Amino acid sequence: MLLALAHPDDEIGAVGTIAAHRALGVRVVMLFLSRGEMTESLGPLSAEEVGAARVQHAQEIARMLDCEVRFLDFRDTHIEYDSAAAHRVGRAIAEIKPDAVITWGDAWIRGRRHPDHQATGQIVRAAVTIARMKRAVEPVEPHRAVAAIYTLRDRHSTLPKAVIDVTKYQDKIFEVARFYRERVGWPPEEWLRDLLRRVGQEWGVAAAEEFDAYESVPGLRTSLLGGHLPP
Repeated sequence: MLLALAHPDDEIGAVGTIAAHRALGVRVVMLFLSRGEMTESLGPLSAEEVGAARVQHAQEIARMLDCEVRFLDFRDTHIEYDSAAAHRVGRAIAEIKPDAVITWGDAWIRGRRHPDHQATGQIVRAAVTIARMKRAVEPVEPHRAVAAIYTLRDRHSTLPKAVIDVTKYQDKIFEVARFYRERVGWPPEEWLRDLLRRVGQEWGVAAAEEFDAYESVPGLRTSLLGGHLPP
């Protein structure tokens, strides 16, 4: 499974899902298009220093979650969709060969509609198709197996929901959240607890994470792998 996102800490909405898949023995890779170097949350450091620190943050989160992490070299706040960007990410997807991809989707609320988030979602969703094309990704072998797309869900989305019960992984979620809160001041603990609780109540569990399901069976699931709808 691949999480292809814009900045370190974008994965907050999927930490329980990462943990749930690692518990099943699924390989998980976090791919960040930028280093998030434009944030001012680390104080009066240069962009280069901030980027280096945020790379270290992501590496520590990967250690905590027992997953892999990679970075591309897009510039924070300058991520834009175009065919070149889709091809760059397509080659990365062809190398990783995921069975499912989580990225940003369309969003209407503050934070989620960050232009980098919106552009990243467009790039990654296009790149999943580019990764299937031999001439587009060579010398890497194309990735032609199904890689179902899921996006971090905005509360106004009308797309079908895929939901993962993360009740057993709440300690890990709050450990990661605390790590980021101590370093970049986000996310607020009560906001996160309320979000997990609210989504869980809808599905009869204590805590859950939800995603837009683009081409997979919706509903409460143990994994985002499999359950693909026919083309």
